[in-house]
Amino acid sequence: MSYTIAGIDVHKKMLMVVVLDVECRDDPPARARFGTTASELQRLLVWLQEREVQEAVMESTAQYWKPIWYALEAQVKLHLAQAFSNRAPRGRKRDFRDAERLVRRMVAEELFLSFVPPPEQRVWRTMTRMKVQLARDRVRLHSQLECLLEEMRIKLSSVITDLFGVSGLRILQALAEGQTDPRQLAALGDERLKCSEEQLIDALTGKPEPVHLQLLAMYLERLRGIDTQMEKLNRMIAEAMKAHEEAVVRLAEATGFGADAAQQVIAEVGPQASSFDSAAQLTSWAGTCPGKEESAEENHSTRSAKGNKYLRRVLTEVAQAAVKTKGSHYQIVFRRLLPRLGYKQALWAVVHRLCRMVWKILHDGVRFVERSTQRDPHAAIQRAKTLTRALRRLGYKVDITPISLATTEG
Repeated sequence: MSYTIAGIDVHKKMLMVVVLDVECRDDPPARARFGTTASELQRLLVWLQEREVQEAVMESTAQYWKPIWYALEAQVKLHLAQAFSNRAPRGRKRDFRDAERLVRRMVAEELFLSFVPPPEQRVWRTMTRMKVQLARDRVRLHSQLECLLEEMRIKLSSVITDLFGVSGLRILQALAEGQTDPRQLAALGDERLKCSEEQLIDALTGKPEPVHLQLLAMYLERLRGIDTQMEKLNRMIAEAMKAHEEAVVRLAEATGFGADAAQQVIAEVGPQASSFDSAAQLTSWAGTCPGKEESAEENHSTRSAKGNKYLRRVLTEVAQAAVKTKGSHYQIVFRRLLPRLGYKQALWAVVHRLCRMVWKILHDGVRFVERSTQRDPHAAIQRAKTLTRALRRLGYKVDITPISLATTEG
């Protein structure tokens, strides 16, 4: 009985496709070249169906594999191979041979395959990753605006904590509208600012040119656009994950997490982390577990392998928040490991524990309970209130009820 597998070498404008019968490897493979437009992808699907292809494997070439995957996933079982695992010897690379090598290495289980989430989760990823890009654009804009202020000889960032805070934006907006009197600008600062009025006046005394004020107005307009888009994305993400509200709330309750971090993690691993059979599998896929470079029964490096960079980033941010939470379990673990491992490795150990905890909360449907005896009860109540407000602002329905430690253990 024949079993045919297709290998697809993906390029931006063309596809090189080879079909092999793995039961009759001596038979010559069928080869064809296709474009990447909608009509060409439909022609590819018909061609594969005529040859009764059961599976197909393709390389993860930039973003160009995505249209092919979306066009074929309903009809053919697909696999996405990491390109470096299908490398040809130098000087012997050819497109059709690359596609044929994909099939042969797939059958021999020599390829590194990538995890492609279901369609709903892919939409979540697109939105949360766009939000990350907007946050990076906002940070870049902050640096550019501070550079412009230095050219104007205005040292506002030296006396206030956040240029994009309430007071900072009020002062910058007045400055962009043409108000250059330092005393008038200083009067716009909030009374809660840590700097004195004299320090603020001195910092706002500069030599702005008309072109500087015009550029400042353009920067502030870009900032408003970024903030508007981020607010809209927050609503869209909350609405898209409404069906999995309970999973978002459970994960957001964990130390170091919040609504935003919980949404980003769920977008990457899924609401039940069902694609991963164990916490070890998740940590291996994310690249947060210790690596292994073994030779002669000796491990020469424990450096972590590359993994999902989006999940690693958000877990690192969560770990930094968790180790700063007074009296928390992760702060105790971090301080115990710090003298022996140093800051980076101790923090990475906390990231590894957080990743395993994420799998436990999502896969087993349990809630996080802070068991540290040193935790301040007042701080725990305050965090619960803050978290409730953040979730309700995103449109989730949340009711916080205290759980006694004795009840949990029982």
